[in-house]
Amino acid sequence: MNYLNTLAFAQEQDRNDPLKHFKERFYAPQINRQDAIYFCGNSLGLQPKSAQMYIDNEMYKWANLAVEGHFKGEEPWFNYHRLLTAGSARVVGALESEVVIMNQLTVNLHLMLVSFYRPEGKRFKVIMEGGAFPSDQYALETQVKFHGYNPDEAIVELFPREGEHTLRTEDILQCIKDCGEELALVLMGGINYYTGQVYDMQAITKAGHEAGAVVGFDLAHAAGNIPVKLHDWEVDFAVWCTYKYLNSGPGGTAGAFVHERHGNNPQLPRFAGWWGHDASVRFQMQKGFIPMPGAEGWQVSNAQILPMAVHRASLELFDEAGMENLRDKSQKLTGYLQFLIDDVHVGKDVLEVITPRDAEARGCQISMLVKQNARELFNKLMEAGIIVDFREPSVIRVAPTPFYNSFEEVYRFSEVLHVCLQNH
Repeated sequence: MNYLNTLAFAQEQDRNDPLKHFKERFYAPQINRQDAIYFCGNSLGLQPKSAQMYIDNEMYKWANLAVEGHFKGEEPWFNYHRLLTAGSARVVGALESEVVIMNQLTVNLHLMLVSFYRPEGKRFKVIMEGGAFPSDQYALETQVKFHGYNPDEAIVELFPREGEHTLRTEDILQCIKDCGEELALVLMGGINYYTGQVYDMQAITKAGHEAGAVVGFDLAHAAGNIPVKLHDWEVDFAVWCTYKYLNSGPGGTAGAFVHERHGNNPQLPRFAGWWGHDASVRFQMQKGFIPMPGAEGWQVSNAQILPMAVHRASLELFDEAGMENLRDKSQKLTGYLQFLIDDVHVGKDVLEVITPRDAEARGCQISMLVKQNARELFNKLMEAGIIVDFREPSVIRVAPTPFYNSFEEVYRFSEVLHVCLQNH
């Protein structure tokens, strides 16, 4: 696509955007009594306007049916989580039996590690990306200690080559090969939260399996951002949150994927709870855990009805828009942002884009490494009505989201950035 650094070009792209009407389906935050330009989808997506209606429906049932809401009325709570199954499966490229919406991300990660990190003999090592999001680091560190291993010996961290900001796929695959028979698990993000790099999940999964290891992904920044094909790629397990690109509210519910070859194995070790027990006899309250088939067998607690109601509203928007259509716009929108940053910044002495330039290797995020006074630049952008994200020590993440961001907003951002950099 041939971009132009003009307002007319941006407005023309917006006029021709088949997804432009979705912007009106979300609330926009206000700064100085005006709609802010919101580029923070990788930390919290905007609220769908339909979310309130879905919450009100469940509040009405609670008020009028109380405990009977579990079994009476439209869409009883007993099976409410299943209203989210089909849409979630489409988002992550899974069979319906392979996904379940439950808990929150790190809780789900721990539940998955209980089942899929099973060190034995010399096979005890875990490969993960260096500088992964802290929750992943802490979860893995404590799981390794739980099994009696030293994290410094068991966890193999992958870092970019000297002078580079992102991992090379060949280096990831080589590390997997080098670990060989010592490797028990590969656990990586689908997209790196800091740089926005998309990892080649299919190639990593294939290499991990060839080494005899289990492979899982944290899709916190990938679910709802890029098309994913967990089933076809034969990923063993995955987890994700729903409050970022899935627009399902702060602290919203989360998801988990378990490939059918594992989900249909009732002998697989797990930490059980009553909601994962065979639903046909669940209320008999008897001893002896009988897991539900598929990913539902990893449930531990009652469904979080109110957060799930919000997620339901969001998933309906994804079905309406289509993941492939969202990705197409995302690549154009993020490509435009990259072009404009290149056109307005004053050189690497001030900032450097650390997100891959290849559109296939990034999601809807550009991370700018600011060389001087990063927090000051961030504050200036915020004061100008542009909400972005700051990550220590000096990275500003800008996430143009195809549901509710426009080309004109990207252009306006570049104008403000240009002024800020001139005075930086």
